[in-house]
Amino acid sequence: MKITKSLFHIGVLGLSLLATGVMAAVPAAEADKLGKSLTPMGAEMAGNADGSIPAWKPLAKNAGTVDSKGFLSDPYPGEKPLFTITAQNVDQYKAKLAPGQYAMFKRYPETFKMPVYPSHRGATVPDDVFAAIKKNATNTKLVSGGNGLENFETAIPFPIPKSGVEVIWNHITRYRGGSVTRLVTQATPQPNGSFSLVYFQDQFVFRDKMKDYDPANPGNILFYFKQKVTAPARLAGGVLLVHETLDQVKEPRSAWVYNAGQRRVRRAPQVSYDGPGTAADGLRTSDNLDMYNGAPDRYDWKLEGKKEMYIASDSYKLDDPKLKYTDIIKAGHINQDLARYELRRVWHVVATLKEGQRHIYAKRDFYIDEDTWQAAVIDHYDGRGQLWRVAEAHAENYYDKQVPWYALETLYDLQSGRYLALGMKNEEKSAYDFGFTATTSDFTPAALRQDGVR
Repeated sequence: MKITKSLFHIGVLGLSLLATGVMAAVPAAEADKLGKSLTPMGAEMAGNADGSIPAWKPLAKNAGTVDSKGFLSDPYPGEKPLFTITAQNVDQYKAKLAPGQYAMFKRYPETFKMPVYPSHRGATVPDDVFAAIKKNATNTKLVSGGNGLENFETAIPFPIPKSGVEVIWNHITRYRGGSVTRLVTQATPQPNGSFSLVYFQDQFVFRDKMKDYDPANPGNILFYFKQKVTAPARLAGGVLLVHETLDQVKEPRSAWVYNAGQRRVRRAPQVSYDGPGTAADGLRTSDNLDMYNGAPDRYDWKLEGKKEMYIASDSYKLDDPKLKYTDIIKAGHINQDLARYELRRVWHVVATLKEGQRHIYAKRDFYIDEDTWQAAVIDHYDGRGQLWRVAEAHAENYYDKQVPWYALETLYDLQSGRYLALGMKNEEKSAYDFGFTATTSDFTPAALRQDGVR
């Protein structure tokens, strides 16, 4: 793969810094490209040569309408697919697909399809976040062998990345509105398509959005996360609490769970790496949530470069509140007629399990959207080197709040024929509520018991 020298050249100084586990931030002259030849988040401002990928043009906050529950209308309502990739024509598009996407056509040749629409690059964030990103470009450094950050603010520490682990940190820290409460569902269908739902109430707050945050003493916390299961009845009342740290070598993630049946709070060290995902029927690991999360210390990260690829984008149709969950969940995979794919540029990063480390995924291939730093597709390989699970995120720009995020995350198990779909909210009473406020006392183990009352 050809790698653009201006983006990927690492000099002698950079190599020496890598050897000591600390990478310098980019020079001010290079950071000045942000907002010029690069977008304020670090993507290439221009489109591609044939125009199939357009130049960046951020969506306006009033790009569509917002209903009484907070659901967004499609800002591109009249568009039709340019073409549809099927098992019959997939080989002519293979160069612009991840191996996992290609494998889905082979696993489900009769039903899996990818409707490809005109591409739009509308993702944007508030101006103060852009300012923090530019400041990070010249100030933020990797520490603890790449497993922590120093001098980091708000989001996206490395808008002009030089290594694979920097790209992964951009995904981990990307802007998600600062804080949010949400009601979402998770389905784990059987191969025949039958399913039941688990309902979650999530609270998610980055440190600088806490009422009692002290910028002079930011500490080692990146964000606080609380997840309560509200249904089905056999699981209702269970609560997970996570304190996510910036340097997880210096201070590993702290997690607790409240068991409603036992009325007991206990530490939960298994909520990390390949520990089982909450109520996921064994179909995802803890670090599969949000496509990927947690400490990067168990893998070596290789930056392969950039490529053009079809990824699920502008997924407003899939998030339509008129849909029922039965409209979305089908045998083998979600209803692909509701999906929307666009040609985009992505960063390709390969994660290989380090010698002596343990994880059920021996290798992961990451394809990360250049405009948002969100993982779009992740291919997961088992210890035999066999492609096992394919994660695909259906992205959506919450344009009224200037937040890029997901409408739905999927994780397909090619071996069992089952999958997991997480994030559906179509039938819920409200969409995401950004701007949630809290104090650190709301995210203490002592607060869990009260949250878990049925």
